[in-house]
Amino acid sequence: MLNGLWLGFFVAAAVAALVRWIGGDAGVFAAMVESLFAMARLSVEVMLLLFGTLTLWLGFLRIAEAAGLVALLARALGPLFARLMPQVPRGHPSLGLITLNFAANALGLDNAATPIGLKAMRELQALNPRPEEATNAQILFLVLNASSLTLLPVTIFVYRAQQGAADPTLVFLPILLATTASTVAGLLAVALVQRLRLWEPVVLAYLLPAALALGGFLALLASLGAGALASLSSVLGNLALFGLILLFLLLGAWRRVGVYERFIEGAREGFDVAKNLLPYLVAMLCAIGVLRASGALDFLLGGIRWAVSHAGWDTRFVDALPTALVKPFSGSAARALLIETMQSKGVDSFPALVAATIQGSTETTFYVLAVYFGAVGIQRARHAVGCALAAEFAGVVAAIGVCYWFFG
Repeated sequence: MLNGLWLGFFVAAAVAALVRWIGGDAGVFAAMVESLFAMARLSVEVMLLLFGTLTLWLGFLRIAEAAGLVALLARALGPLFARLMPQVPRGHPSLGLITLNFAANALGLDNAATPIGLKAMRELQALNPRPEEATNAQILFLVLNASSLTLLPVTIFVYRAQQGAADPTLVFLPILLATTASTVAGLLAVALVQRLRLWEPVVLAYLLPAALALGGFLALLASLGAGALASLSSVLGNLALFGLILLFLLLGAWRRVGVYERFIEGAREGFDVAKNLLPYLVAMLCAIGVLRASGALDFLLGGIRWAVSHAGWDTRFVDALPTALVKPFSGSAARALLIETMQSKGVDSFPALVAATIQGSTETTFYVLAVYFGAVGIQRARHAVGCALAAEFAGVVAAIGVCYWFFG
């Protein structure tokens, strides 16, 4: 799957560039070559950032493991994961790490979520009988990560506030509804392919209370004013991040763990994980850069606008689609397109609201794929890409539909 996808990026870029060159754009091939080298440089910059982040968080995670926190989470969720990931033994350390990763993602703690997720992927890889091919458990874990379930989209509020929005948190509920739809779609897609029985009583006993708790939390947040919500988002995120570190340290000290020695052990592991990522990042980011520079995404957007117009539908949402088309490939590019839409259309215009909702409820699917599978050397993704893109598509469609519902 990854071989065909990666080759397809270059072929699509070549075709799009050829069309533009025949049409008189003499600089398109130069732009593609420039993007190729720029993305190679960006890959190194991303890897350097990951060096520090992984070293820090895997150090703290080693303390949590030694203190028994990861094993405790694994035991608590063992019955659920026995149904969703039947290949993973009950009490396996990957299950506790997966739980921590989901919690960090939900709170928008990206700096913590990625290192924890990579550690979980390495633990799952230890059970993999075919190291170059993704297992069912690894695919489910990656797809749920790529579905971008986030309860507190603080960065979107910041972007809207910077552009002068009267109510920066106006898109809060639309983002929550859209990202929930994305996560549910990802889970259902994997369950369909892997024939997981989500209707079993044990699974429902875990998922239904979680859904009710999520609904209650959303109702509480929806009752807050814009200022209170923005303040809570910031405080809760920072408090959760530092509180997690403090929990690891205090629990380790209580269990008489040598916290400093364990931190150094985990930090060394983080260094080893990061240094193996570069080839995978270069391969994926360079292919994405060439695709963007070729104008292939512009051609796709033009085709969508033409089809929507000829179908007689409202075309206002099409101006928000550049963010949707780029987001699976590059978070920074999608962020730039979101800000450009806010500036050109107005921060509270319908296209800008849709773009903000899409940005907050979708994930950089191919970056996640490259990092998580690249960290453990997986080359055959099987159905991971298809299921992750299904979740991404569901998030975009839900974002558009919810914005029509909320903002007309």
